[in-house]
Amino acid sequence: MYDYNQKPELNITPLVDIMLVLLAILMVTAPVIEFEEPINLPKGSKSKQIQDAKKMSIVVNKDRSISIGKNKYTIENFADSFVLFSKDKDRKTPIHIRADKSLLYNDIVFVLKSVKEAGFFKVSLITDG
Repeated sequence: MYDYNQKPELNITPLVDIMLVLLAILMVTAPVIEFEEPINLPKGSKSKQIQDAKKMSIVVNKDRSISIGKNKYTIENFADSFVLFSKDKDRKTPIHIRADKSLLYNDIVFVLKSVKEAGFFKVSLITDG
């Protein structure tokens, strides 16, 4: 007869053995697994030579006068004058803006905005170390 007061014994040794075997298999196979993600890399052209891009420098003086090369402009009429000056220029030409540090922030942003509105998108503000 079965004695209901007797506690059953659980033998977990086979369970531990199986878990250790599975752990060993996982540890051996994990470093061997390699993942490969296909990506499309761009092709470079060896026939195209690097061109020396001509840059345009805009200098804003502390008296708010603007010079581009030998041309001089006032800040009040710079936006219209720059549009006329740059109508035959390449829009990919890099433009460097140098300004005196005593100028107001609004003056420099006005020059930057005028250049951007003329269609140039490679514009940099240059500072002296």
